[in-house]
Amino acid sequence: MDRDDHAMSQAAAWEQEGASGAPDEAPVLSAQRVEKTYRNGTRALDEVRLDIGRGEFVSLLGPSGCGKSTLLKMFAGLEEPSHGHLRWWGGNLATVGTPERTLAMVFQEATLMPWATVAQNARLPLDLRHVPRAEAEARVAAALQLVGLEKFHHVLPRELSGGMQMRASIARALATSPNLLLMDEPFGALDEFTRNKLDADLRDIWSRQDLTVVFVTHSIYEAVFLSSRVIVMAARPGRIIADVPIDAPGPRDEAFRISAPFLQYCKTLSDYLTLANQQGGDHEAQH
Repeated sequence: MDRDDHAMSQAAAWEQEGASGAPDEAPVLSAQRVEKTYRNGTRALDEVRLDIGRGEFVSLLGPSGCGKSTLLKMFAGLEEPSHGHLRWWGGNLATVGTPERTLAMVFQEATLMPWATVAQNARLPLDLRHVPRAEAEARVAAALQLVGLEKFHHVLPRELSGGMQMRASIARALATSPNLLLMDEPFGALDEFTRNKLDADLRDIWSRQDLTVVFVTHSIYEAVFLSSRVIVMAARPGRIIADVPIDAPGPRDEAFRISAPFLQYCKTLSDYLTLANQQGGDHEAQH
């Protein structure tokens, strides 16, 4: 059986599983032998296999060009694989948006409307969905409180710091009450102090909400602090080389950042990143 026949057979099996009434047992996200090759011949992803369960906080970590953002865009339905199959809650993309199966994405830039207040920016996706105004305003108020911007609802984006703008962007995503939150290096351009504070706040939001999070980052320290699992990727072509559970119960606070387990996890991921860079160089040499 060749690759395409196998993929078609696997897709049929998934459809049958989805029809059998076991969606709650299916992963929130599933990538099966996913590949992406662009028209110019660049292989962005090669044979990615990954399942992400409900309530996990999974970080995608790796060097530039390893396909982290490409995979995240596929999970958001913004890119299609060249080969392989993606599943959301055991179904196809049409599953997304049905009750208890919604997603939201936070990009690298806050991308706020400069003429609109923080509350108006956060309400935008609800307005586009024609959510009744009273309900939308209540959901926005709750989201702004979650990210600590309840006192800035009337402020324009230009009056906010970079960190506060990103909080507003996260509030816009949370206002939609997502079950799955996709985040593409949202804190990468911020200073270390602001980034650490937002990491702590995001971790707290995740722990209090029924959220599954997939988070792209270049930072080992951020990945260890936030995640229940870290997926390490190598480049050229992008592929997974390690799946590292972060088994650290208890609060993730400043004390955790200097603890022995934290430092050991950082060393483990650093070793994998060194391997990822070496493997990327090896593949370049072979091609």
